[in-house]
Amino acid sequence: MKNQKIRISYFLISLVCGFLLFYSCKQKPKSQKTEKGVSLISIDSTKISPFIDEFNQLEKYKTDYTKIYNHYDFHYIWFDEEGMVDYAESLYNQVQDLNKEGIFTSFPYQKEIDTIFNKEIKDPDEFQEAEFLMTGLYLFYLNHVYKGIDSQITKDLGWLLPRKDVDDIVLLDSVISGEEWERNDSLMVDQYFKMRDKLEEYRKIQQEGEWEKIEFSSKKKSFKPNDSSEVILQIRNRLYQSGDLKNNNHSEVYDKELQQAMAKFQKYHGFKTDSIISAEHIAALNVPVSDYIKKIVVNLERMRWIPTKVNQAKEFIFVNIPAYHLDYYRKGEVIFESDIIVGNVMTKTVIFDGEMSYLAFSPYWNIPQSIIEKEIKPGMEKDEDYLKKRNMEWNDGRVRQLPGGNNSLGLVKFMFPNSNDIYLHDTPAKYLFQNEERALSHGCIRVAKARDLAITILEDDEEWTPEKIDKAMHAGRERTYNLKNKIPVYIGYFTAWVDEDNEISFFKDIYKRDEKLADLLFAK
Repeated sequence: MKNQKIRISYFLISLVCGFLLFYSCKQKPKSQKTEKGVSLISIDSTKISPFIDEFNQLEKYKTDYTKIYNHYDFHYIWFDEEGMVDYAESLYNQVQDLNKEGIFTSFPYQKEIDTIFNKEIKDPDEFQEAEFLMTGLYLFYLNHVYKGIDSQITKDLGWLLPRKDVDDIVLLDSVISGEEWERNDSLMVDQYFKMRDKLEEYRKIQQEGEWEKIEFSSKKKSFKPNDSSEVILQIRNRLYQSGDLKNNNHSEVYDKELQQAMAKFQKYHGFKTDSIISAEHIAALNVPVSDYIKKIVVNLERMRWIPTKVNQAKEFIFVNIPAYHLDYYRKGEVIFESDIIVGNVMTKTVIFDGEMSYLAFSPYWNIPQSIIEKEIKPGMEKDEDYLKKRNMEWNDGRVRQLPGGNNSLGLVKFMFPNSNDIYLHDTPAKYLFQNEERALSHGCIRVAKARDLAITILEDDEEWTPEKIDKAMHAGRERTYNLKNKIPVYIGYFTAWVDEDNEISFFKDIYKRDEKLADLLFAK
């Protein structure tokens, strides 16, 4: 019995030792690395140029190739003595998933890349072309996902906001050090990831089947609560498919539950919320899912351009032209918002940024020369009292409107000096904010709640109480106040936006900018 126990013990020890020996043999010896974390194998720098000549669709990255390999002292990045490194495979997988980023182009040498992964290269002599191709794949991914289309193209499209600057090497260093690609979220604004999730949601809706077109007779112009119609059932089915309606009772009656769902749809599609379902609402309900997907993809691209410093700014004011809306952010939270009026199609509000430096209470309106030529001079020819009737006067060869309740700038303006001569201001024509479409100005931005904006901006300044602000606004003479801290102002153009409740809004493309960008993105 004792000998049997000894034999069993020897057997178990042998089994464990054999397993450990087998396991250790299977372990890949850890390759030695340079101080920068890449392979010790040197690469021939003179081979870069001939490689680019052969794979000429990577020509645009030629300078980047030299910069990257110079940084890593001309050592292999994607391979070591044992073959391909782990983060190379991670990059390959990321590129395979480009579709989820709303990118429809592919790496020009994807077949060659696929071959590299299928061959499982081990011989260092085979590394060189594969190494250079992997660097091309990295630069392709970086430029399409993190940077977006060329900045000169976006300027030609009227986008004058500063573009994000991504350092190729800093990102590559972080990946080499072991960070996952998703850990580089700091390179993108938060809105990008919200929009990307919405792209996935709408693609799922599309996969489940396009919603049926609502057949609407021109004889019936609108529906009100308690109306009954087969069209109501179609509307109900449509809102249930898009998730605006949580429960489908298949009723043909326009009941309270459908009314709430319709109000939600109106709110997130740029309509005033009311209980009436109009022909315009039904036309919006009939927009195909594919059109919404295209709009999301276009706005995902715009998100790629935004500098991440916007995420980190202590405070800033953001104007979204198609939304006719202004948000004032502090420490990442919206502390104030207001409806706005923007430039009309002929006098578009420019997409750019500035720094608000002062407020002007009871302002003069120094009328732009273009308005003097097109409107004021013809008016003066017809009526000699034209200026007097409008509280205007000549001033050093120009025309200005005197301060007061009828001044076109209202009672306060918010100045961020710029070459476009655009600023935020109050307006006496408050009734215009009732309009759904508010592209009505000569280019400047009229703020519905201008007084409240002034109070919010100055709320930490003990000298400027609401009472003092009101007095300055109604003084009848202009008074300026220089802000102690300038406030960044970003005027952007986003026709889709995900809010803090994770609801996506779609806005009309008032300046017809989406189609031009979509043509560029989908053509690729």
